[in-house]
Amino acid sequence: MNDPKEFLEKATRFLQQQREMYGDFSVHVEEKHETESEQVQEPNTSYKSESQDHQQPEVSEEKKAEVEVRKSPAELIEECSTLEELRALCEEAEELKTDLEGTNLVFGVGNPNADLMIVGEAPGYNEDQQGEPFVGQAGQLLDKIMAAIKFKRSDIYIANILKHRPPDNRDPEPEERQRSLPYLLKQIELIDPKLILCVGRISATTLLDKETSLGNLRGTFHEFHGRELMVTYHPAALLYNQKYKRPTWEDVQLLRKRYDELGGQP
Repeated sequence: MNDPKEFLEKATRFLQQQREMYGDFSVHVEEKHETESEQVQEPNTSYKSESQDHQQPEVSEEKKAEVEVRKSPAELIEECSTLEELRALCEEAEELKTDLEGTNLVFGVGNPNADLMIVGEAPGYNEDQQGEPFVGQAGQLLDKIMAAIKFKRSDIYIANILKHRPPDNRDPEPEERQRSLPYLLKQIELIDPKLILCVGRISATTLLDKETSLGNLRGTFHEFHGRELMVTYHPAALLYNQKYKRPTWEDVQLLRKRYDELGGQP
């Protein structure tokens, strides 16, 4: 079919036949299809964009920085290189508080380079009010006991397992002891004493991680993180039961002897 005129006539007749059978569809159908395609694509594109925006909201640089610098309590404790830094951290540490509201931090007191550290159980009312451990009747008795073996309060360092007072002066709960322990261990590390004297069963069993009676722990030196640890009765127990005075006196005499053998200063 080389004659263009003849080809055009046949094509025209074919299109006319198609229009008679199906209607005028060629241009109209094509335009409608394109229009519908454009209408479908527009909302889909818009919906996809909104969905992506919802799933991936923009985060400000300030928020990103905040997430990056957020550290665990263990990391914050490890970063403390001085007692002052540790005390500041303890001031902010909610996990150190008990269920008694409005208590003060009782961090510790004494010689930061002491070779003897005494660890009690928890602050009482007087300690909470003054922010210093062992300042009530039991504390006054502790000072007398230490003086009897030639220690002044300024020679040693004194702290407690708990750094906040529990209600009604109850014994520290196991969870409270475990939350407080990492802070105390860091405190011991920074002071670096040669000897630790635990006064009371709770203090001893918490540090030694050993549930037993105080009687079973007395009379010997326990290894503790490269140091030596001794256990005796809490001064408060001596105030109410005279029978504990003699064994306590025996314990602290043994403590003084070992302190001198280790070259403790002063």
